[in-house]
Amino acid sequence: MQATHEVKLDRIVKQLKQREGTAYLKLKKKTVSHMVPKPESKTYTDEKLDISDFDEILSIDQRNRICVAEPGVTFEKLVEATLKHDLIPAVVSELKTITIGGAVAGCSIESMSYKVGGFHDNCLEYEVVTAKGEVLNCTPDNENSLLFQMIHGTFGTLGIITKLTFKLLPAKPFVRVVYERFENLDDYKKAIWEHFENKDLDFMDGIIHSPDLFILSKGYLVDEAPYTHNYDWTRIYYTSTAERSEDYLTTPDYFFRYNKGVTNVHPKTRLLRFLFGRIMNANTTLRMATILRRFIPSKLIPVTVDTFIPFSKIEEFMDWYIKEIDHFPLWCVPYRIVHKYEWISEDFFDNVTDELFLDIAIYGMRIKNSEFYYKIIEDKLTEINAIKTLISTNLYSKNEFWNVWNKENYEIVKKRTDPDNIFRDLYDKTCLAARGLDEEQPKTNSGR
Repeated sequence: MQATHEVKLDRIVKQLKQREGTAYLKLKKKTVSHMVPKPESKTYTDEKLDISDFDEILSIDQRNRICVAEPGVTFEKLVEATLKHDLIPAVVSELKTITIGGAVAGCSIESMSYKVGGFHDNCLEYEVVTAKGEVLNCTPDNENSLLFQMIHGTFGTLGIITKLTFKLLPAKPFVRVVYERFENLDDYKKAIWEHFENKDLDFMDGIIHSPDLFILSKGYLVDEAPYTHNYDWTRIYYTSTAERSEDYLTTPDYFFRYNKGVTNVHPKTRLLRFLFGRIMNANTTLRMATILRRFIPSKLIPVTVDTFIPFSKIEEFMDWYIKEIDHFPLWCVPYRIVHKYEWISEDFFDNVTDELFLDIAIYGMRIKNSEFYYKIIEDKLTEINAIKTLISTNLYSKNEFWNVWNKENYEIVKKRTDPDNIFRDLYDKTCLAARGLDEEQPKTNSGR
């Protein structure tokens, strides 16, 4: 019999309160991590707290379009459940086994984000357990409002999200996708901006196939479809965007059209996809990379990074990118910044006025000196007041890092929720421990 949420919550609260010492603690989950594999990461040896059973949808309020669920609920499970009520999450991550807790911790966005921001921007309340076992209810306007905001994009270093309340939107059974072709960046930008201003699409993203082939994918929720395709076996979605003028998918198949990989699909050949494509997807690839991490040199992990470019700077970035890197295809996801986020430094936002950013995602770039490319990307982003996610290799110095992320706000919350730093510091976790390096100021790491 499935334990109630209250019973599960009480269990981990007691474990945390009874825990002795300040050894680093990592959460044990049912699903695989969707961070880029890091074979040398020190977090593999951290002590484990099992939250794998926090994976239930607790309620769906059809009238008010609100869902309450535990953090381990996958988007595949969530979409299946909400569609029964003719509803969908406001933002659905592209991979079936990304969890809603992970979407908050990593600030997931997708093709709905040009209108509504990220999944985190559509959350209303979190239940958070601190390192000391205190349970806090967090909303944007209660006494825990700063924690509510700072939990976003901090990768579990401020506490454990145990329950989420978030918005749903009306749904239809199918999505019609129209592929619009452009030969230059200027026309591509104009089209994106027009739709951003008019909010006339249900979904918008694109694939930049080359410096002279830009595809804008315009999605419309519809009640009927003359045919449907899915991309869960031999077909590759990103290549279809250059080959077709339109397409129809069921709504779940649209959401997970990239589940085999965004622009780095495995297996590569049609024959191998026919033989193994049913079982190979992003989840199995990441799981195998985790299991075999001891045998995989870090240099074999392809460059994978999401860059968030202010719309006014995209031309400058692309000119530089073509000259210095020139790897294609790229995934392009327009992203509306809902407000000046508390986890980003005030100095960063002092230099940025754009409401619209473009996530230019580099996936699957295999190159010998990957750290060199990560570094020049970081340096260029800093130069143009852009930013990146922290899911892959990060080479920032501590000063560079805290010039982008908000150290003052982070430390205020950290002192309240994790004073002994058992969840690791954000800089340490994403920039040092992930690369097998020690903290710059090591802590006493006593066990139980």
